[in-house]
Amino acid sequence: MDQMNSESDVRIGHSLSEAERQHLAQRRKTVLQCLNQLGISCSEDKMPNIAVLGSGGGLRAMIGLLGSLCELKKDGLLDCIMYLCGVSGSTWCMASLYKELGWSTKLETVKENIVKRLADGRVSWLKRGLKLTKYYSEKHNFSLTDVWAALIVSHMVKEIDEHRLSEHRGNYTKDPYPIYTVIDKQCKYDKLNADPWFEITPDESGYSLTGAFVDSSFLGSQFENGKKMIDQPETDMLYLQGLCGSAIADTEENLKYLYEALKHLITESHERQTPDVSSSSKMLLTLVELNLCVLRKEDPTVYLQAIKKLLKDGEAEHRTFSLAKRMTSEETISKTELKDLNLQVCSSVKKSFQGHRFVDSFWPAIVKAIEKATHWTWGTTYDYLYKMNVEDVHSSVLDSEKREYEDAGLLLNSPYFSVLRKERDIDLIISLDYSAGNPFETVLRAAKTCKELHIPFPEVVVPAEDREPQDFYVFRGYGKAPTVIHMPLFNAVNCKGEVQKWNNTYSTFQMSYHREMITALMKKAAENIKNNKHKLLKEIQNVIDGKKSSKLG
Repeated sequence: MDQMNSESDVRIGHSLSEAERQHLAQRRKTVLQCLNQLGISCSEDKMPNIAVLGSGGGLRAMIGLLGSLCELKKDGLLDCIMYLCGVSGSTWCMASLYKELGWSTKLETVKENIVKRLADGRVSWLKRGLKLTKYYSEKHNFSLTDVWAALIVSHMVKEIDEHRLSEHRGNYTKDPYPIYTVIDKQCKYDKLNADPWFEITPDESGYSLTGAFVDSSFLGSQFENGKKMIDQPETDMLYLQGLCGSAIADTEENLKYLYEALKHLITESHERQTPDVSSSSKMLLTLVELNLCVLRKEDPTVYLQAIKKLLKDGEAEHRTFSLAKRMTSEETISKTELKDLNLQVCSSVKKSFQGHRFVDSFWPAIVKAIEKATHWTWGTTYDYLYKMNVEDVHSSVLDSEKREYEDAGLLLNSPYFSVLRKERDIDLIISLDYSAGNPFETVLRAAKTCKELHIPFPEVVVPAEDREPQDFYVFRGYGKAPTVIHMPLFNAVNCKGEVQKWNNTYSTFQMSYHREMITALMKKAAENIKNNKHKLLKEIQNVIDGKKSSKLG
């Protein structure tokens, strides 16, 4: 039973939102028509609910998902799909698609526009810096996610998309229903019996398994006891892509990306400043160089000496700046000392900026970005469940004013738990896996987690004899468990003994691909669909037959 009264802006309950139900009712007509065109006879009550899952994997996932969807369209299968769900890089593809009203009806044109943008587009440092400043000036909860979105994701996807997710409401009934996914960082790291799986749709956002939701246009606003108290700007699509896709690499690599971006931004800004501000900007640049030097495991002495000279004498004496104290026996600086130094320099720079009016200046945002990088603070968002009394929600979530959301790939690199809500009644999951590493890790981990949570899921047994993965695996569900089709991007069929070569060529850490690489990658992803069209149709028919048998039984 849902809990929501006229005084609450939060919905507690497991049922689907009214907007999602209306979308599905419209979509069913499209799915039935598609099945009939494919020669599959089916009544509406036996119609299979099919979800496509796009895994994480940076640009590789974005481009791979685009190739897969284009081939599903070409083979007449796309209109069978009820839900399209993504993690990390796959959400970048989704964001590009859902900008276009009825994208699935004109996918070839939409694809060409996306490929052209990725191959030839560019977002200038000026535009990135202005976007960073806008996030900083407008939001209560500025975090590294804002920095990542403005400086890194905009560069990777070659645009700054300021559309709002809620703008998609009711305008996409010709397309599968979109679900973007992240996780609640505290629920993951605190090892609590709390629900970490967080979904974001054009209509509602919330905890998938707990059943606690808020209007997506309110996500980020300040709440208390279920009531919106202070408005915050609705999340735009660039930020959403940064939120969903913030873990394209490990912590150290991500830090390098961030500091390199800040270095470029500081350099760009430094040339346009007055002498008094220029001194502080030089200090920030040296500090960023120091952090990059430490990340590369190089001797930081020259940067430490430069910072000592740049810091004001009084402050340097007060802080007893000592190279010998800060250096370790390995001739580097400890993490604790580096953290202290970062915050000391930022404090000094902020004091030097006092009294300045910064118009279209990046400096305040840059200083705050370095502080957030030092504390490694991502995805800070007001908690819409703060001070509510909800039996099924963990007390730690109800007691915190803010939550931190992050890339779901850090826990599971495929969005299984958004479609495993029993109210969505999914019969068939098509798992398109673009991730690096073990090609079965996502489905194996999903199966293990489902077993722990008592969620129906098929048994997953991976054939031991496969030296390289095949292109099509079926894990059949029985009873209430869905059937899962798992399709690794690079496999023995489309790579013919060169899986490792293709994995190396298309690293998930790459910041861009040229046009020929984009085309080749899309072709590989498309081959997996094209080569298995008849198998996909067979599994759809099996699901329908199973529903008929269940009804008869």
